[in-house]
Amino acid sequence: MTASSPQLPLALRYPPDQRLDTLVVEAPALTAQLRDFALAGVRRALYVAGPPGTGKTHLAIGICAEAERLGRTAAYLPLRSVAGRLRDASEATHRADVIAVDGLDCIAGDRAEEIALFDLHNRAHDAGRSVLYTASEAPDALGLVLPDLRSRLAQSVHVSLPQLDDAGRHELLRLRADRRGLQLDPATIDWLLRRVDRDVPALTALLDRLDRASLASQRRLTVPFVRQVLADDDGRAGTR
Repeated sequence: MTASSPQLPLALRYPPDQRLDTLVVEAPALTAQLRDFALAGVRRALYVAGPPGTGKTHLAIGICAEAERLGRTAAYLPLRSVAGRLRDASEATHRADVIAVDGLDCIAGDRAEEIALFDLHNRAHDAGRSVLYTASEAPDALGLVLPDLRSRLAQSVHVSLPQLDDAGRHELLRLRADRRGLQLDPATIDWLLRRVDRDVPALTALLDRLDRASLASQRRLTVPFVRQVLADDDGRAGTR
């Protein structure tokens, strides 16, 4: 971003429901640790591992949003989107206080991309930046081919994210609905969790659909209304 480019509002850079205060984790101390990471201007790296649907992208975006809220600069680097051009994409991170590198699995085994990430890590370390990495597994299990990169990542502070249980998914839906100004009562949430795919991306996509349907019809998200929306979606899918 050049000096003449206007700074985008925070909500336009990062989805508004992906914040640390809507992150649902089993260990409450983890949220405090993440806020400290976003605030502290120190040379360190944090490595977050967990299976798909555990909130890693939510966490990475939330860290960036929190850092900027606290007056620091942040850069979110989704490796799935920049695979094959990581070195060029990493140029935008040079001045960031906090860098979130999301999805190491996407470049594991690609030597050129791993070298680009290794260089990013070293630049950030030498400049005293904070770097967050997310991946499905620990560095030794990712299939990285660059030993020096594995070594650097192994030296990071490691955090594991387990799959959310039903109580955690219930809280996630409640928080995200509240963030959107939706009234989603406990009975409706329980009904949804018994009948739909319960991983985090699927639940988020479902909430998007329900938000649009509620706005279009000016109706509250009750069990009968949600049942109707899902039935209509199934009907449209069946006619394709």
